[in-house]
Amino acid sequence: MRAMARTNAIRAALVVALATSAAAQTAAPAHGLASDRTTRIDALLQRYVDDGRLAGAVALVLQDGQPVYERAVGWSDKEAGRKMTPDTIFRIASQTKAITSAAVLTLVEEGKIAVTDPASRFIPSFTKTTVAVQADGDTKIVPARRQITVRDLLTHTAGVSYGVQPSVSVQYEAKGLGPAAGYGWYTADKTEPICDSMEKLGTLPFVAQPGDAWVYGYNTDILGCIAERASGMPLDQLIRTRITGPLGMKDTQFFLPASQRERLAAVYTLTDGTIARAPDGARGQGHYVDGPHKSFAGGAGLLSTARDYARFMEMIRNGGALDGVRILSPRTVALMTTNQVGTLHSTSGLGFGFGFETTDRYGAKSLESVGSYGWSGAYGSTYRVDPQTRTVMILMIQVLPNTSDVAERYSNTVYQALLDEAKGGTK
Repeated sequence: MRAMARTNAIRAALVVALATSAAAQTAAPAHGLASDRTTRIDALLQRYVDDGRLAGAVALVLQDGQPVYERAVGWSDKEAGRKMTPDTIFRIASQTKAITSAAVLTLVEEGKIAVTDPASRFIPSFTKTTVAVQADGDTKIVPARRQITVRDLLTHTAGVSYGVQPSVSVQYEAKGLGPAAGYGWYTADKTEPICDSMEKLGTLPFVAQPGDAWVYGYNTDILGCIAERASGMPLDQLIRTRITGPLGMKDTQFFLPASQRERLAAVYTLTDGTIARAPDGARGQGHYVDGPHKSFAGGAGLLSTARDYARFMEMIRNGGALDGVRILSPRTVALMTTNQVGTLHSTSGLGFGFGFETTDRYGAKSLESVGSYGWSGAYGSTYRVDPQTRTVMILMIQVLPNTSDVAERYSNTVYQALLDEAKGGTK
């Protein structure tokens, strides 16, 4: 009996040892960046501040959902002597597009919108749109060959620009869009709801036929109006209810209460390599605190922090769920993060999904792995997600117009600190 018991104990110990060994081989490696190499990220950001090329920045890297690098450098408001902090609030401009696209796709999942729906189902002025065509040195306005769909808008293939091209700029300016809206995308000073602006937009000529080209413009603002009408609630309420509220993104909103004014970073311009404080108004500081608070622009209107936006992107990286809260299904996230436009966006290895630029070839976007995705904002903020290395990278700055080259350099310094190829590599 004793011999049998001893034999059973040995067998049990072997089973435990083998299971432990297998678990050790399959478990994800410890996350983090090489500490001796993160000093290069520090040095890069500090150099830009010291050289007067940035007032300040907040950088954040998550791996497996945990912060492995976070720095706030420089000033959120240099003239006021206010230092940058991790919870500084930034104008994120076109980073709004991903959040609005996600809100639209929650409605797609409920059957309230289909990606094949024409925009005219929700915005009547889009029933018969037109296109400005260049012919023999002249501009002709011709009918669109087909209606613009939700899919066209999600992928920026509707032919809709920001109305600043010479062929259409005069018409857009007359309607308060294009040159009359800051650099084209700005609506925070408008006293009308976004759907009123989009109804006007539908009467203006676009610059390409639907489906023919990748054209960056008011696509996601149109989607914001569609989301309002499909859900029966204003876009700010929809986003708060569907995305930012459930994810605990308490600092992501379209406009800022006066009590939080000092948390908002100042905007700077970059001229001849040196920053200067940007003016007030649509091409500078904006109307995000003292404005009319009426236009919820799904394409470029939100404010956020590095930590808040990282939570949103971690939800996307995690297949649509975070901390027990599901926002989207994994299949919907795959649509967002997979190239849906072939070579219309780029012929050099970059694509575009339902809201994100995608990296389809190693080297197309610096050191990013194939399968990575992200985008940026007009004030210089940027983000990238790399599923192979399980990382989310955020960089927040406020430079308008954004002529800084810090974003790619920041990405490179993060990647050079990721030394464990078992975490993903460059496959």
